[in-house]
Amino acid sequence: MEKMQLIHINEEAKEFHLSNGQVSYIFRVEPKIKQLEQLFFGKSIKHRESFSYLVERENRPANNLYEGDHTSALEHIKQEYPGFGTTDFRYPAHQVKWPIGDRVTHLEYSSHKVMKGKPVLKGLPATYTENDTEAETLTITLKDAYSELEVYLNYTIFAALPVITRSTCFVNQGSETIELENVMSASVDLPDANYDLLHLNGAWARETHVERKALHTGLQSVSSARGASSHAHNPFMALVRPDSTETVGEVYGFSLVYSGNFSAQVEVDTYHVTRAMIGINPFRFNWQLDPNASFQTPEAVMVYSDKGLNGMSQAFHELYRTRLARGVWRDKERPVLINNWEATYFDFNENKILGIAENAAELGVELFVLDDGWFNKRNDDSTSLGDWFEDESKLPNGIKGLSEKIHQLGLKFGLWFEPEMVNKDTNLYEQHPDWIIQVPGKNVSHGRNQFVLDFSRPEVVDNLFQQMDAIIEGSQIDYIKWDMNRYISEAFSISLPADRQGEIYHRYILGVYDLYERLIAKYPEILFESCAGGGARNDPGMLYYAPQAWASDDTDAVERLKIQYGTSMVYPISSIGSHVSAVPNHQVGRMTSMDMRSHVAYFGTFGYELDITMLSHEETESIQQHIQFFKKHRKLIQQGDFYRLKSPFEGNHTAWMIVSRDQTEAVVGFYQVLGTPNPAYERLVLTGLDPQKRYAVHPMQQERYGDDLMAAGLIFADDVTTDRGKDWTFNRHGDFTSNIFYLTSKNDVEVN
Repeated sequence: MEKMQLIHINEEAKEFHLSNGQVSYIFRVEPKIKQLEQLFFGKSIKHRESFSYLVERENRPANNLYEGDHTSALEHIKQEYPGFGTTDFRYPAHQVKWPIGDRVTHLEYSSHKVMKGKPVLKGLPATYTENDTEAETLTITLKDAYSELEVYLNYTIFAALPVITRSTCFVNQGSETIELENVMSASVDLPDANYDLLHLNGAWARETHVERKALHTGLQSVSSARGASSHAHNPFMALVRPDSTETVGEVYGFSLVYSGNFSAQVEVDTYHVTRAMIGINPFRFNWQLDPNASFQTPEAVMVYSDKGLNGMSQAFHELYRTRLARGVWRDKERPVLINNWEATYFDFNENKILGIAENAAELGVELFVLDDGWFNKRNDDSTSLGDWFEDESKLPNGIKGLSEKIHQLGLKFGLWFEPEMVNKDTNLYEQHPDWIIQVPGKNVSHGRNQFVLDFSRPEVVDNLFQQMDAIIEGSQIDYIKWDMNRYISEAFSISLPADRQGEIYHRYILGVYDLYERLIAKYPEILFESCAGGGARNDPGMLYYAPQAWASDDTDAVERLKIQYGTSMVYPISSIGSHVSAVPNHQVGRMTSMDMRSHVAYFGTFGYELDITMLSHEETESIQQHIQFFKKHRKLIQQGDFYRLKSPFEGNHTAWMIVSRDQTEAVVGFYQVLGTPNPAYERLVLTGLDPQKRYAVHPMQQERYGDDLMAAGLIFADDVTTDRGKDWTFNRHGDFTSNIFYLTSKNDVEVN
């Protein structure tokens, strides 16, 4: 079978068509202006010799570039990488400050090249290919008409997914230093404004809440200027047709593979053109680009779906699970873990830890994680960060001895670090007080009694690598939880000159990436989980290094419905850290059943945050059953296709399901928040099944065809006119109830 051509180029007209049968992306070189003009982004259309019929240009009131020409106004031309102030007055994708103080550029097309596969972005996380047949990459070279600045626009289209990635590289070929003030990764001008803007917002303990509102004329944006992608907003947005649902309609998704300050914004002009762009937040950013130096932006991932929000999410899930996450843990089933944090907080010793681990091993847990409090004299959150050596009063045999004993129990061993932070009462701070982010002579704010180490400085990163390496190398460590519990304030690096202080946020994140890269290179077998006070840095950039992320410090089952539902808009289920914790819940004080907590936590990596030595016999038996269920189905849960069925933001019920790729099995979660008196009959219509297959539905003891389940749905009311009602009673009464249904194809495999 002949390989599909993904990039078509009309050399004479300089038209570029990226298409794979699912998505088309078309732009050209505007012949008079020589800049790139956006023509089409959407559902795949047939290639033809010319797409000139897509050009829209009328004589409108405007400033025009050329005398005597009335159709050279950039504000009326849809563009690929727009600037500001040379007849376009919308927000730009780039801005350069020249040595004389002006900010005028005119980036003209110079050349292009096509390569098989996808190049690596040096020093930055990005999606990748494993062979050159998976994607093709187009690089457009633009040159500024007034200087020696070159800009490279990189476009990669994947063969099997409705995905196009973009990034930009600036190269100063001149003899003077120039200043980059705005370097967005991608910009797209769409021809109308009939969209809703969907994004994920929140705060600590209530991350990734879904918000969807209609576009209006003017600017709408989500962003972070906190030094991390943040609890408040995720580096993602989607433009959704108003009539689009989870399974029907057009959706354009934009996601940034980056962990620092970002901006995702939409501007609707007075002619209803929608400009969407995403990249590093230009607020408080500038970069001195010296002669012969280059600057590479993070990667933007653009997804088109004509199958609603689920179609968009599944494209992100597949790409991020298999071609962003990497390493030995990418495709492996994740171990069921127990973390001691909510069981002990800082109050533990080796015997207490081993007691929890022994009980965990008996219940079927596979990984024990020692959280905060194991180092120096860390008995509360006011001390010891930065001195990464064992507290011998708690661990007389050190991490090495404890890890060996945990392994003897048949468990893997994991350890918590927060390498980016320091407390003042430490050897590290005493020796290097200048290593924290601070403005000399001005107040330095603290967060959780800690200060941010200046990871823009290589010597700081070197020190933390050496300290962590000393602990890891001599111990049996299988997993690391990397935490980060405060944002950056007073952003200033003592090591940078005044004209480079706008670089600190980006240099900081590059330092974080560098430390991750060095640890992964030396210890490729370790499973990393990222955490930032919960979900403050749950972003695609982190997923490149850590294939799973702690989605939120809030472990309440009811709140987790919203958090995990929102997270699933972009991130694969295998990346969502989701645990069962004690009740009353430590964040909201709510009492929920062990079933409810487990049924929510199934849809993620699954684990526990409680003292299992204090549980009743009934609770212990329940945990054993839940672990057995999860182990039996975790490959399906972590690698199957995820569908959202009912939104926790729209009613009293939440539902979702995962279907295996061959459609032979599925698992469905259904959750009720509050009980209602004399409730109406309830049906749950499923999706993603094979309409021709006959499925056994457990525990309902039914056999149903896929077309039936996707039309009539699961019927929860009992039929008391027959004896069948005695075999199955739907758990719908009372507050905080849940049900898990397992479907397996009778055509292939029988239910156990």
